[in-house]
Amino acid sequence: MPRVTVIVGDHGGRTASAAVDYTVVAPVWGGYYLSGNADPTADLVGGNFRSLTQYRSLADGYTFPGYQKTWLLSLGRAGIALNMVLELKHYGNANTGAQTFTVDGATWTVPPPSMTIQQRPGTTWPKAYGYGQVLAGHCDGLLARALSQYRTMGFGVNIQLASELDTDHEFGTTESGVSYTWAQSDARAVQALTYVVNWFRARGLPAGTTFSVGAGGFDRACYQRTHPEALMARLDFLQWNVYATDPTHTALGRFRRTRDWAVADLGPVALSRPVLIAEWGVRVAEFPDQAAWIATVPAALTRLNAERGPRITRTNYFNSGWGTLVPKDAGLAALRAAYASRPFG
Repeated sequence: MPRVTVIVGDHGGRTASAAVDYTVVAPVWGGYYLSGNADPTADLVGGNFRSLTQYRSLADGYTFPGYQKTWLLSLGRAGIALNMVLELKHYGNANTGAQTFTVDGATWTVPPPSMTIQQRPGTTWPKAYGYGQVLAGHCDGLLARALSQYRTMGFGVNIQLASELDTDHEFGTTESGVSYTWAQSDARAVQALTYVVNWFRARGLPAGTTFSVGAGGFDRACYQRTHPEALMARLDFLQWNVYATDPTHTALGRFRRTRDWAVADLGPVALSRPVLIAEWGVRVAEFPDQAAWIATVPAALTRLNAERGPRITRTNYFNSGWGTLVPKDAGLAALRAAYASRPFG
């Protein structure tokens, strides 16, 4: 560990010294997401924004950088760190049947998605490519298409596999007519996502490519099940999302919750990984003064990062859904102020 030693002396030749160890800590990167994967460039002006989240479905033929999203290339080339959430969930393509396409001279045929997720009663269950389909190699064409497009971007990104596994599995999943419990779905997902990470890592990736697995982080048992050491050895970040949706929620408490579970339940490999918060936000219904809550985040992160456990390194505000900034101008001003102070500054 680096050490600074200070030596002082007087006119009589007497000296005294003192030494202190120090650690150079990189700043946390403050980030952003704008509803609908929209261009956030105007919102980033004047702020210390260094990170950005985007969402892509493997079903979409325009995975990287995304359809008509040349602005994403500009931001990435300007040094904004991109967290690209890559999902088996089917969206961005009206065709829910089989797909046949050519990638780098090879023709692939991918069968229709066979799984349903987010099976909340009374809702329409989204379709997704099944974990069994992934393990059987039936989705390799989707991975090949995404990889081919990714290589043209010219820089590396973090690829977050899935948005929130706990949200996807909370009410079980169904694949090819077979129902699976939450715990069974978690186990199947770990197998399938390990396959995906290994598939990508076995091929040439742009320098700086990293991987993580997405979780809302609202269920302790699920978080433990979806972060075994064997999978974490293939990943570069821990991840969970953070929202304030109750008047009692504090920034320290919300960012701390899943982190404390990780410290108590996960192994040394997982705990060696830095943390990427792909989404955080404060709901205006419970906190009409969102700016006041946002202002407490820097102190909360400073305290957490001084404690034992994985260090939070990126925090991307989710200006959509629960985190929608109302009014937007006041919320953005609060984010700019927060990101200009320690531990962001």
